Amino acid sequence: MILQYLDSFLKDPFSTLVSLSLVLLSILVAVTIHEFSHALTSSKLGDTTAKSLGRLTLNPKSHLDPLGSLLFLFVGFGWGKPVPVDIYRIKKMPPLLGMSMVSFAGPASNLVTAILIGFCLKKLALEFGLSEIWIELGFTFVQISLILAVFNLVPLPPLDGYKVILGILPRNLSIQYSGIEKYGPFALIILFFIDMTVPGISILSTLIGGPVKILLNWIF
Repeated sequence: MILQYLDSFLKDPFSTLVSLSLVLLSILVAVTIHEFSHALTSSKLGDTTAKSLGRLTLNPKSHLDPLGSLLFLFVGFGWGKPVPVDIYRIKKMPPLLGMSMVSFAGPASNLVTAILIGFCLKKLALEFGLSEIWIELGFTFVQISLILAVFNLVPLPPLDGYKVILGILPRNLSIQYSGIEKYGPFALIILFFIDMTVPGISILSTLIGGPVKILLNWIF
């Protein structure tokens, strides 16, 4: 992703800086919404851990993860700072199911905001006309939000999709599936490395890019 900006910067520095700024702003807002939704859902279910640590806020500084943000720029997808959840403080439903709901809240919030902003953007652009900068900002935010949602639903630890699966599987299968927890981060690192270094192979990019493209086509 960043290589595309480096190439275009040589041709049109001003436009490239504007586009990069819109990407950074979109990452900032999308990640903040994502992590805030985790904290809010956790709090609603009885666990105040995130709230006590200052994560129940829309202040981006509380939610950005340096590595996850850099990966957004370099490979096109990433994550925010994980929201701490104490599964044993979830009281309003079975703990594993509650953890599943907390985990799903992040991607769901990105998907919902992407759809709402996308439909509003299309309607405003068609009926009233919008300047190019607003259209680019809206589209960039929708795209980043969808990438964040789809990527985090990949069922590998430490991503949200892993905990969603743990919470909805029957107990015996959930216990077996939890055995991959210590291998998940290494699997993701290997997939990142392959996508970035091996020509013609883009496993994660294809896995995430396909659904994102379908959703973008539906929204716009």
